[in-house]
Amino acid sequence: MTPSSADPSDPAAARGISRRAQSDIYRAGISGSTPRVPVAGDALEAAARSAMSAEAFAYIAGGAGAERTVDANRAAFGRRQLWPRPLRDVSTRDLSTTFLGVDRPSPLLLAPLGVMELAHRDADLAVARAAAALGVPYTLSNQASVAMEDVAAAAPGGSRLFQLYWSASDELNASLLRRAEASGCEAIVVTLDTHLLGWRTRDLDLAYLPFTRGLGIAQYTSDPVFQQLVRDRVRRGPDAAAPAAPPVRLTPKTVAAGLTIARRAGAVTGSGSIRDNLRSPLPRAAVETFLDVFSTPALTWDDLARAREWTTLPIILKGIVHPDDAIRALDVGVDGVWISNHGGRQLDQSVPTLDVLPTIAERIAGRVPVVFDSGVRQGSDVAIALALGADAVALGRPYAYGLAVAGEEGVREVVRNILAELDITLGLTGHTAVGDLDHHALRDVPGGS
Repeated sequence: MTPSSADPSDPAAARGISRRAQSDIYRAGISGSTPRVPVAGDALEAAARSAMSAEAFAYIAGGAGAERTVDANRAAFGRRQLWPRPLRDVSTRDLSTTFLGVDRPSPLLLAPLGVMELAHRDADLAVARAAAALGVPYTLSNQASVAMEDVAAAAPGGSRLFQLYWSASDELNASLLRRAEASGCEAIVVTLDTHLLGWRTRDLDLAYLPFTRGLGIAQYTSDPVFQQLVRDRVRRGPDAAAPAAPPVRLTPKTVAAGLTIARRAGAVTGSGSIRDNLRSPLPRAAVETFLDVFSTPALTWDDLARAREWTTLPIILKGIVHPDDAIRALDVGVDGVWISNHGGRQLDQSVPTLDVLPTIAERIAGRVPVVFDSGVRQGSDVAIALALGADAVALGRPYAYGLAVAGEEGVREVVRNILAELDITLGLTGHTAVGDLDHHALRDVPGGS
């Protein structure tokens, strides 16, 4: 059985994945074929850069400020070394784990990544199908290119979580969580660190934010509460008290942006006609409404209690970096803590997540699951994070790069390669199960800073 046809409900689905992955590649090489999706991380990123527009690559690959947090996340992995331990019987290895009370074939998750249509036209649909094929839970982004119901229909057997960006409209928040529960999501991941949009220099230099083009707002335009907010905005007309927006010059890019918005406006206008949507005030009003309600810098710990009123699903807080915040999360009764600095996209010179993982894991002491992301690029990274106390590890940019290179197949190959290297790392460190990894498998680099 190949990884793409494995039964994701079978905890043994990931066993032997490294042998199959290497065998497939080397056997194909006999006839001169090399992987369509590069295996090495740098080569994968370079291939994705070639496949995407400059704006798309900058948005997905870029970080905040001078991108020192992006570098720090990677450097933190470089300060840990794995101990090779031979002469142990590792002929049978098991990547399976339990997360949120469900047996999983591996400890890997796919982190929420927005605006995947920048990478490939199949966007979230391709990611969901690839994740389902390997039994890897996929965290649907609030900034998706495809509505959650359509993703569920495309991969009905897949495991899904839903990421919520806490909107300025509580009615909208409640509606999104109701939809997530109805569409089969297993948990809600409340992302905490985007209450202000990070200072993303690559995007600023290109003057490019996809949301202003109507991209990445499908969860909103498909939502009945949001649709009503848009209609109300049009009905009210311009706000005389609001500062006047700067004039927009009519250029070929302006026209292209208008067409993009019109193509994606059917859910709001009720029309599949681009011509009708170009004439309607609703598409532009949808973009402006989104920009108004996307987030709220006034969100506090006390506000989180309202989420319990909106859903019965487990709630995980994503964006925890300080140990005191992890304890506060336990105090408010959440069901999981997700250690993340948004892959370096929000705060420049942030504390790298791997450096705080051991302390947070020790303080939480198994009371709720600990999910980890930021800086994960390969299977050995997953092993290091597990050894330092993570219960599950989330992969971000690499799967987006795979999507850009080869669509659904690209995502599947990237995830398969991560799992295959994790399996090999497990065996070469003398372990037979991911649950056996702990700090004894690691050595800090001498003199590492």
